[in-house]
Amino acid sequence: MQGTTDGFSYGLITPVAAFLMACLGGALGLRCAIRSLHTAERGRKAGWLALAAIAIGSGVWTMHFIAMMGFAVAETPLTYDPATTFASLALSIVMVGLGIFIVGYRGTTTMALVTGGTVTGLGIASMHYLGMAGIRLQGGIEYDTPTVIGSVVIAVVAATTALWAAASVHSLLMSLAASLAMGVAVTGMHYTGMAAVHVHLRLPDGSAGQADAGEPAATLLGPMLVGAPASSCCSRPSW
Repeated sequence: MQGTTDGFSYGLITPVAAFLMACLGGALGLRCAIRSLHTAERGRKAGWLALAAIAIGSGVWTMHFIAMMGFAVAETPLTYDPATTFASLALSIVMVGLGIFIVGYRGTTTMALVTGGTVTGLGIASMHYLGMAGIRLQGGIEYDTPTVIGSVVIAVVAATTALWAAASVHSLLMSLAASLAMGVAVTGMHYTGMAAVHVHLRLPDGSAGQADAGEPAATLLGPMLVGAPASSCCSRPSW
């Protein structure tokens, strides 16, 4: 039985909030990455790059689950496996960190930007699909392969563009543009990936069932939403 999916069950609230969170994480992270490029001391450079990875990686993860709060399957409730969900957070930070460190230590050469952007984009995509693997419902999820490939391409191209803009031009306007590009990378990848989703239900007697054991998205997201304002207040990069 094919499930009836809705990616915008709360209207524009979740996609707009998700995009803003992605831009916020991108803004903080990219500014930290820029600071690292102007720091000669290896310890301080690594510290700025680590902060950049945490800001962007957690922003990507938070964006995903804000958007997922608007995703519903009419015939069954959705919950999330906490272990898989938080593993996707760790994966996001690690993969984005690899891309950021490549650009931070190799500079703005074409090879470094392409490599760093590719790794960062793949990290965004990997986080998304691992997070989707944490969904628990009465049924299974399948994906349209060409659409999945398209979502990965969007993530890689937009992430590469964001890193180039942040590392090459240091004006406030270009910093904002880079943050918007990162927001586009994450949200564009997410909703393209969600367009590939097909839910096949496994319900007894054709009736609505209960989701497998797990936690609602809002419960898992709470700590990150509390942490985001604190990060915004405590991190004061020079624009």
